Amino acid sequence: MSVVLDVVVREETGTGNARAARRDGKVPGVIYGGDEAAVSVAVKMNEVLKALNTGDFLGSMIELSHEGKNQKVFTKDVQFHPVTDFPVHVDFYRVTNKTLIDVEVTVNFIGEEESPGMKANGTLNVVRYSIEVKCPAGSIPDSIEADISKLDIGDAIHISDITLPKGVKPTITDRDFTIATMIASRVEVEATDEDEVDAAAVPATGQTDEADSE
Repeated sequence: MSVVLDVVVREETGTGNARAARRDGKVPGVIYGGDEAAVSVAVKMNEVLKALNTGDFLGSMIELSHEGKNQKVFTKDVQFHPVTDFPVHVDFYRVTNKTLIDVEVTVNFIGEEESPGMKANGTLNVVRYSIEVKCPAGSIPDSIEADISKLDIGDAIHISDITLPKGVKPTITDRDFTIATMIASRVEVEATDEDEVDAAAVPATGQTDEADSE
């Protein structure tokens, strides 16, 4: 956890107060969750932008600092302006290291060089680039590895084929969903079709000789 943001508490809530915070160069937000009441806060715009650029802000556990006290939170959501694309609101969820949360984790495919399908000029058809999992807030994996080293053309890798870190479970539990499939490349398929057409266009040798004899 590397991101720490200084926040100020907004004594007043509502649209007008949020707009005033934005005019003052801040991003309004809210801290909620746990046994405590929700608290309206504001964070300096430049700090939020820096945090977003780290890649460890949205969907990550960070710390909020207020009057010398730090609070661990999970950045649940960031709303952006439809035109300027600047952040206009942030939702923070109170957590501890053991708090179970749902989060999207990127899938990292490994073993491409050893894959029989890739060696045969196959194409990896990715069905899911990320997987939603439930895990402790203090143990969010950076990525989930999907080993395709044994995948041949026509094969698929499912969630049951992936070894998840301890304490991490998929939120989808009613089916063994597909992560990726290995398919024949389009060039290979088109080449095969053309060969079949060419073969069909050439008359058999016996038929040609018989026609000549007549």
